[in-house]
This record gives sequence, structure tokens and C-alpha cells, in this order.
Amino acid sequence: MPSDAANPSLSLMAREAAEAPQAVRSFLQNNRTVLMKLAQDLRDDPPSVVVTCARGSSDNAATYAKYLIETLAGVPVSSSALSVSSVFGAEMQPGRVLVIAISQSGRSPDLLAAVEAHRRAGARVVALVNDETAPLADLAHWVLPLHAGPEKSVAATKSYIASLAGVAALVAHWTGDAPLGLALERLPEGLEVAANTAPFDLVGQLSQANNLFVIARGYGFGIAQEGALKLKETCALHAEAYSAAEVRHGPMTIINEGFPIVAFATSDASGESVRGAAAEFAGRGAQVALLDAEQPFADSTLAALAGHAALEPLLMIQTFYPQVNALSLARGLDPDNPAHLRKVTETL
Repeated sequence: MPSDAANPSLSLMAREAAEAPQAVRSFLQNNRTVLMKLAQDLRDDPPSVVVTCARGSSDNAATYAKYLIETLAGVPVSSSALSVSSVFGAEMQPGRVLVIAISQSGRSPDLLAAVEAHRRAGARVVALVNDETAPLADLAHWVLPLHAGPEKSVAATKSYIASLAGVAALVAHWTGDAPLGLALERLPEGLEVAANTAPFDLVGQLSQANNLFVIARGYGFGIAQEGALKLKETCALHAEAYSAAEVRHGPMTIINEGFPIVAFATSDASGESVRGAAAEFAGRGAQVALLDAEQPFADSTLAALAGHAALEPLLMIQTFYPQVNALSLARGLDPDNPAHLRKVTETL
């Protein structure tokens, strides 16, 4: 048992997750000018496709980027298979491509190889990176530093939330979405409230679990992936993320009495699908923990705090991280130093 088990707030993971509101505030304040210039560039010369380059938590942020860009900008988004460049050495064909590379460290060789290959083919490169001195920043035409500050826990938290906010800010400026832009200005305050909100008891529900599904849809699917990843790396749980639509295919056959489900439901149309799946699984006796953006708490809701459905996932994952931290400690683990993992994973 780690020495801070009696007080989960002392872990690096918990402290760094609590710093996410300030990280988002810093990102928005320090990148305003470059976001405006980048947005004008994208409007003057619109890309025909966006390619995301990322691994781990950053790739979960890229999933969020896919839904946001496709729904608000109408541009198709594809996730780069990094080994195409780093292992197979394949070259990219020229095209009107925007590459969005997301990384906490900006140093993974396979990420850099993929970005280099796209840049050689003429792609514009935008880097959202926490370490602006990293090689990734040197490869980018546009650098958006996350301004999350040092992140020492292996489990990324504040850099992930800052990445989501960075994607949302990029899209808001690019598309001229005034409601999203206004909601972003209020986002740090909403995150501060969410950081002190415990919508369900993960320790009570998952302390004895071995396997579970994390489900969401639309804007929330990226945080379902992130939630499952955090449960794996800090709690040693076999957690799998599924779309509320996809889970109704093969995976649903194993959801029966006592099977744990964590679900994230946003207030937009995709949330109804999540609520429906959660209700169905609960009817079979599954142990369902539903985080609903429309669920009242302390005279408000996460939807009201977010001010825009696209930002609700950021508040949801902000509420989730402290509970994952507590669950890790309750299971006798150290959330800051998961077994077999390092902070910077240099995959080839």
C-alpha cells in the first residue's frame, strides 16, 4: 500500500488532476492570438481531410477531435496508424491535409516519424504539446502549447483535459462557433466545480471487480476510452471502452447479472443512446454507474456548467479522475507509478 493511501488527495495523480482548471485557463489565455491566426489560415485554405497523430491518452483526445471536427467543421478525420511510417517506412501522397499531433512529451519516435512523413507530403501540422521544447514542436507549422505544467504522475490527467480544451478552442475559432467559444471562456470555472463532484462511488462499485465496460457515444466516446485506459493502468482492471451503439453487437452477450458498466451520457442526442443501453443492461442485473450530464447536483447539472454539449465530456472526466485515484488506492495500488509503465513511452 502506498504511503499516501490514507489520504488520496496527496497522490500526484489527484493533485495534478485538480490543476486541470488552471491548465485550461492558461491554455486559453496564452494561445488566443495563435488560435485566431490558425483559424484564419484554415478558412483561407480549408483542408479536405484531417489526420490525427497520437498515442495513449492523447489518442483518446484525438477521438474527441474527430467527433468535434466532423460534426462542427464537416471535414473527415482519420487516425494515423503510426507504424505505417515508423515500421514500414511508407511515404504519404500529397493532398490538402491538416495533421493534428497531440502529445504530452512530444518525443515518441513513431509519432515523430508519422508527422515527418505527412509534412514531407505537404501537410500542415498543428501540434498540441505540453513540452514546447520537444522535437514535435520543431516539426509543426503551428504550435499550441498545452501550458499544463510538469506532469510527474505516469497517469496523464491535466494534460489530457488541456488537450480536449485545445481541440475545442481550435474548432471554435476555425468554425466561428460563438456559443462554443463563449462556453470555453467559462470552462475553467465549471471544471473547478466538477473537480469537487463525486457523481457515483467507484470504490464501492469496482473495488472487487475484474472486468468492466465503459460506454459512451459521440463527444463522450473519447472519455470512455480515456476512462477505460485509466482503470487499466492505475487500477489493474480489464476495462474496455465501447460506443453505446457498438456494444449492442457482440460485446453485449457477456453483460449479465453483476457485470460492471460505467456509462457517460451527454445532454445531446447521442446521450439518449447511452441512457437506453444503461437501462437495458441494468434490467439484466448489470451493475451500472451512469454519469448523466443532465443529472441534478448542488442546484446545477454538468450540462449547465458546461454551457455546450461538446464541453460536457471535459467536466465528466474531471469528476472521474479523483474517483479512479481513490479506487487505485483502495485496491492497494499506486496510481502514480503503475506497474511496467513509464511517463514517456518511446514506441517505434
